[in-house]
Amino acid sequence: MACVVFVVVEVTVRAYWISGGRWGYTACDRTHLVDPTGGCGADLVETLPLRAGWGAVGVGAVLAVLVVWLVRFPGRYSVAGGGAAAALLLVLSFPLHLLFEIPAALVGRPSDWRDLGARLVLATGGLLFAGLTNACAPRRGAQAAGYQPVPRWTRRWAYVTVALPVAGWAVPHGLWALGVPFGIPQRELDDIHRSLSTGTGVAITLVPPLAGLLVLGLVQRWGQRFPHWLPGLRDRRVPPLLAVVPAGVVALALVTYGILSVAVLVRQVLRGETHWSQVREGWAVTGTLLVFLCWGVALGVTTTGYAIATRRRPERAVRPEQRARSAVRAAGDVADLAGH
Repeated sequence: MACVVFVVVEVTVRAYWISGGRWGYTACDRTHLVDPTGGCGADLVETLPLRAGWGAVGVGAVLAVLVVWLVRFPGRYSVAGGGAAAALLLVLSFPLHLLFEIPAALVGRPSDWRDLGARLVLATGGLLFAGLTNACAPRRGAQAAGYQPVPRWTRRWAYVTVALPVAGWAVPHGLWALGVPFGIPQRELDDIHRSLSTGTGVAITLVPPLAGLLVLGLVQRWGQRFPHWLPGLRDRRVPPLLAVVPAGVVALALVTYGILSVAVLVRQVLRGETHWSQVREGWAVTGTLLVFLCWGVALGVTTTGYAIATRRRPERAVRPEQRARSAVRAAGDVADLAGH
């Protein structure tokens, strides 16, 4: 039902935009970032882009059909479609953007709340489709009711995933917020202090490592069973896709961002737009690009370990002749005990 509500709301909003309404619509992706709180002149946009109008309506129709398919005909292909829909919605929400922009907006930085709201709705829809897919997945075997220990290597990678944003992001950004030119030219540090308020700097510094702590759920009991203090969900099993899909999407986004950023830097150096002396002078800034890449790899490995630990294990069928041999063996053991 929640997935149906999500699809209906999204299609209704897009139909409203197609008809000429502009409430909730933003044009900041098509124009220069001027007046982001007002949608960058969204009311002046006459022609709606395909992806925001009829394209989105078409995607909504596909999602509606997928919901019916999942509920009425659960199976391997419908589950694969549901998983793909959940991943697509989470990718479109771009979690990394939300991770940085929402804290900055909360401390007073001018932000495009229409865009942030739309991304939050997409992220919610992705989680809803992940939950529906998990609920409709065919039960092929017995799943242990308790906690399934993750492989030891998964725990090690989880700790690396938690440590990377602390050492590679929070520490340098915290020093920059305090005015310490750690691995960055003084002129760039001055530009940062002129463009960012203290609250924004604190938010940008603390949010990534705090969000990184959520990865511990992939190796702890509360990542497989909801804590007892959660009303309505206490001690219930966490749908694996509810953890695997968001974590996998974030890992993919981190790796993609890291690779693209490093590629851009290398291209600038090869073209002479950036000199090696500048790279060495701002080594801490360059290092953050590698932090994102390594962070994504570590999160992806940890997510894989969680998926392995929580996958459904099919029951092994026992053949009749095996059952008969077991019965004969048990009877022989009883006879031996009686003889002694």
